[in-house]
Amino acid sequence: MRMKITLMLLFTIVAMTQAEELTYLDLIGRLTNLEHLAVLPAPGETCQQWSSWDRSSKYDPATGQYRAWDANGDGTGIIRTEGEREVFAEMEGPGVIWRIWSAKDGPGHVRIYLDGNQEPAVDLPFSGYFDGKHEPFVYPALVHMVALGLNNYVPIPYQKSCKIVADKEWGRYYHFTYTTFPKGTKVPTFKRDLSEAETKALRKANALLSECGQDPAGQRDGQVILEKQIVVGPDEFTTVATLDGPRAITAIRIKMDVPEGAEGYDLLRSISLGIHWDGETLPSVWAPLGDFFGTAPGVNYYRSLPLGMTEDGFYCYWYMPFKQAAIRLKNDSDQSATIHFEITHAPLSQPIEQLGRFHAKWHRDMYLDPARSIDWTMLKTRGRGRFCGVMLHVWNPRGGWWGEGDEKFFVDGEKFPSTFGTGSEDYFGYAWCNPGLFTNCYHNQTISMNNKGHISVNRWHIGDNIPFQTSFEGAIEKYYPNNKPTLYACTAYFYLAPGQEDGYRPIRIEERIGYWGELVSFKVKGALEGEKLKILGKTGGNPQVQEMSNFGGNWSEDAHLWWIDAKPGNTLELAVPIAEDGSYRIKTQLTRAVDYGIVQLHLDGKPLGGPIDLFNNGVVATGPLDLGTQDLKKGRHVLKVEILGANPSAVKSYMFGLDYLLLEK
Repeated sequence: MRMKITLMLLFTIVAMTQAEELTYLDLIGRLTNLEHLAVLPAPGETCQQWSSWDRSSKYDPATGQYRAWDANGDGTGIIRTEGEREVFAEMEGPGVIWRIWSAKDGPGHVRIYLDGNQEPAVDLPFSGYFDGKHEPFVYPALVHMVALGLNNYVPIPYQKSCKIVADKEWGRYYHFTYTTFPKGTKVPTFKRDLSEAETKALRKANALLSECGQDPAGQRDGQVILEKQIVVGPDEFTTVATLDGPRAITAIRIKMDVPEGAEGYDLLRSISLGIHWDGETLPSVWAPLGDFFGTAPGVNYYRSLPLGMTEDGFYCYWYMPFKQAAIRLKNDSDQSATIHFEITHAPLSQPIEQLGRFHAKWHRDMYLDPARSIDWTMLKTRGRGRFCGVMLHVWNPRGGWWGEGDEKFFVDGEKFPSTFGTGSEDYFGYAWCNPGLFTNCYHNQTISMNNKGHISVNRWHIGDNIPFQTSFEGAIEKYYPNNKPTLYACTAYFYLAPGQEDGYRPIRIEERIGYWGELVSFKVKGALEGEKLKILGKTGGNPQVQEMSNFGGNWSEDAHLWWIDAKPGNTLELAVPIAEDGSYRIKTQLTRAVDYGIVQLHLDGKPLGGPIDLFNNGVVATGPLDLGTQDLKKGRHVLKVEILGANPSAVKSYMFGLDYLLLEK
C-alpha cells in the first residue's frame, strides 16, 4: 500500500511538472471547460491584468503605507510613451490574453506585437476589437457590448512576449487580462487568419456560450442523477445526500416555490446550503440558498455558464471533485420549504490527487484591512487553488452611483496587486454606471433598480481564473460607508487543495436578513417639483424629466426638469400655481455640471435676482438658492428661464436643470 501511494504521488508530481503543449484548439476549449478549473495550478502559472488605473496609487515598502490608494483618474493610465505612441502592456510568455475590455473605443489603432515580431499580430482601431466586424473577433457571446461596456474574450496566445501599444485617440479605459503559463509550456503565436478547425471550434464555443443553461461538457460516461424532494421545516437541519467517490458533482438543480417580494428575499437568505468534502467538519461550500446560485436577493432570471435562475428552476454546473460528499440544508426561517433537488455526479476523468475542492462562501464585511480602508474584501484565503468568480449584492437605499471602486487582486503575499482595475462596473464588464440589466455567459447584472435599492452583479473567471500557490486576496474599492447606508454582501467561488480550510464560517441569520428596508428618498416639503411643472412654451431645446439618483440623493424626489439642446437666447416658460394671495419668499434648487449654462430666471416678466452660472466640473445640486420676496396673487404665474451663455471653462451645451421651486408664505 505504501509503495502504491508513493507511486501515485510521483505520478502526480511528474504530471504537474512536465512541460505542457497547448494548441489554439486547447485554449478555445478552456472558454467552456469548467472541469479544468478544479486542476490545481502548477508553480509558475499566474493570471494578471494590465489596465489604465491611476498610477498615483502606490505602496511604499519602506513605511508599509499605501499612498493615494483611492486615486480615481483611471481612464488614461499607461506604462510610458514611445514617440507618439502609448504603451499599454508588456508581458513575457508563454501566455495568452483572455479578456480585453474598454468603456470607450476610439479610432486610434491599438497594436499587439507578439514574440518579438516587427509586424503586429493585430493592428486595428480600438473600436475594431469590439465591433464584431473583424475576424476572429466576430462571435457575439465572446465579443459584445453590455450596458455600454465593451468586451472581447477571444484568446490571443504568444510564446515569448507580448507588447501592446496605441495611437492617440484610442479612447478611454482599458483592461488586458492574461495568463502566464509555467516556463517550458508551448503555445502557438496568435494570428487572425485561423485554420478551418480553429474557426469551427470558436463557432462551437460561441454556440455553447450563447445558449447557457446546460452542462457544457454534455452527458458524461457513468454519470448518475439523484433526485430527491426535501421538506425542511423551521429551524431544521437536514442532509440532502451523502455520496461516496472518488467522483465529481457536475450539476445541482433545484426547484422550489418562492414568494414574491420581501418574503421571498428573506426565505432564500434564511435557508443555507452547506457541502462538506471528504469528512471535513466545516463546510467548504456555505451560502444562503439564493445567493449560491449567483444573484440576490430573491429570484432574478438569468443564464450564465456556471450558474443561473430560470423559469424551470436554479442550476449550478461548477465541477466539484470529492472522495466523500455531504450536502446539507439549514432552515432558519419560521416556515417550511419544499425543495426538489437533482444532483448529477460522475466518475473523475483524471487522478483526484491533481484536483482541488470547490469552495463557495458568502459573507458581509469579513477580513477588511484598516491599512487599505477603501478596499472591501471579497475573498481572503490561504492555500493553493484558483479564484473563479464572485457575486456582489449591494443595498443602496439612497441611490447615487455606488461602484466607483477598482478591483485589486493580491496573489501569494503581494503587497501591490497584480490585478488593479478601473471601476466596479468595469470589473463586471459594463461601463459608465449604466443601470441596464444584462445577461451573458461570463458576467451579469441581474438587479439594478436604477442603481437605487438592490443591485446584483456577477463575474466568472473561466479562462482568466486566478491561480495561487500560498494565498489570495480579492478586494474591490467601496467609496460609500456602511452608514450612508451602502452595504455589500458577496459570494466568492474558488478551489483549494484538499484539506485546506478557507477561513470562513457560516453566518448567523441576524446578519443575513433584515438589514435592508425602505428606499430613502429626499423630498423638500411643500416644494413644487421642477419635473412636474406644466410647460407653457419654449423657443428652443427639449425639456424632459431626468432621473438623478445616479448622482447622489440630493435632488428632491430624485429627479429634475432637464432642458437640453437649447442655445443662448432661448427661453422656457413654466406654470407656477399659487394657492392664495400673499407675500412669498422664493427659493429654488438647480443643477450644476460641466456642460450647463448661465441662466436668468424671471417671474411674471420680472428678474429673480441676477444671472446664475451653473458650471461645475461634476454633477452637483446647487443647494437652496434664495431668489428674494414677492407679493403674489392666487392663480397661475409664469416662471421664465433664459439661456444667457456659458462659463468659459464649460462645455458649450448650455444645459439647465430645475429641481424644485419653493414658495414660503
